[in-house]
Amino acid sequence: MGKKTKDGLEKYNLIVIGGGSAGLVSSYIAAQLKARVCLIEKHKMGGDCLNYGCVPSKAILSSAKYVHSLKNPNKYGIKSVDFDFQFSDVMDRVHSIIKKIEPHDSMERYRSLGVECMQGTAKIVSPHVVEVDGKRIWGKNIIIASGASPFVPPLKGIADAKYRTSENLWDLKELPKKLIVLGGGPIGCEMSQAFQRLGSQVTQIEMMPRILGREDDDVAEFMIDKFKGEGIEILSNTKATEVDGKTLKVETAEGVKSIPFDELLVAVGRKPNTAGMGLEELGLEFNRNGTIKVDSYMRTTKYKHIFACGDVAGPYQFTHTASHQAWYCAVNALVPLWKYKANYDVIPWVTFTDPEVAQVGHNEASAKKAGLEYDVTKYELGGLDRAITESSNQGFVKVLTPKGKDKILGATIVGPYAGELLTEFVTAMKAKQGLGSILGTIHSYPTLSEANKFAAGNWKKANKPEGILKWVEKMHRMRL
Repeated sequence: MGKKTKDGLEKYNLIVIGGGSAGLVSSYIAAQLKARVCLIEKHKMGGDCLNYGCVPSKAILSSAKYVHSLKNPNKYGIKSVDFDFQFSDVMDRVHSIIKKIEPHDSMERYRSLGVECMQGTAKIVSPHVVEVDGKRIWGKNIIIASGASPFVPPLKGIADAKYRTSENLWDLKELPKKLIVLGGGPIGCEMSQAFQRLGSQVTQIEMMPRILGREDDDVAEFMIDKFKGEGIEILSNTKATEVDGKTLKVETAEGVKSIPFDELLVAVGRKPNTAGMGLEELGLEFNRNGTIKVDSYMRTTKYKHIFACGDVAGPYQFTHTASHQAWYCAVNALVPLWKYKANYDVIPWVTFTDPEVAQVGHNEASAKKAGLEYDVTKYELGGLDRAITESSNQGFVKVLTPKGKDKILGATIVGPYAGELLTEFVTAMKAKQGLGSILGTIHSYPTLSEANKFAAGNWKKANKPEGILKWVEKMHRMRL
């Protein structure tokens, strides 16, 4: 047993609320720093990523990709393939993968690391006291890592509809013949392609002019063509207005339409989990989107010993940024001599469609918004030897650099394993290395990673020193 307050409350160096990516990393680091830490999770350890997000979505995407390959054997020089599958077996595989990864995030593992774990609903009742289902504990520092949940728009009739979100999609046992996916962001796009490939007829609805709204036009147009080629119906500039039984009513430029469905997946965004935690009573400040307002050290604006990280704090809703922020929270809370500002200079993200869409730093849209002058260098995968051998030579590498310089402002890759290929640009940007460094690095042949080198080569060709080369040409001719 540890120390107690005068009121008999257990004392901790750090209390962490939430057992998702941010909370797990915070707790792990605190334990490594030999602090007394208590981790509180009200539902499932591993949070959204393990149970409803990254893990199950990637599992179903891999099954769907395999089915798609079997349906298109001619691509690989095979005339026909006989195969059969049951959707329920695919979903069983999804759940088995969750179970396989579950021990990594379990309370048993974290207890073995020195973290005290509690199951229950946490509420901060005073600046240093947290109540968990009636039991109170005291923390010198507190980290709020309570995550986010699917946002459901207030459509007429939706409260009575049996709609799906990322949280209950994985309960499906039968493949829906007609699936409506409401939302054109990464989650909506990934699930649209997965279910279409598994045999659903998918209609994807997006209010904005196009899906993948944060991507550049050439990226979005490439993926739209891919989706339509696979049979997905995309309705952009379309506003959902009402759910009536198994029908979704929408407003389009041509007027009101009614679209029948067997299942409706709502994937229009996520909202931070802040309700019922006593945050308003504490006087914590919130951003306009409902996230907790924090400073550059991840501290809440009112209390310097209360931190927030992950989806509940933003500005990014990625598992890897949650883990990144968690390090700053734990270290800033427990190492009093130094304080570290969270750094978002090099943040990668991936949409795991097929092909994948991966980005780090600026794309053209964000560079224009920031008022940057830039050059664009592009390499098409159509000429890449390894991509050709894989019959997957569609896509491109696109790099933004300042005018006349090889510094990497950002990179976007559309293609097979784009998320893996992007790491070279992430590393280069982190190390402040330019395209010249990538060009001068030996890449194994034949690999997909050569695409990065060839993109760097295209930059070099476009920026070759014409004056010096003319002088060199004259010198060579004089030596003949």
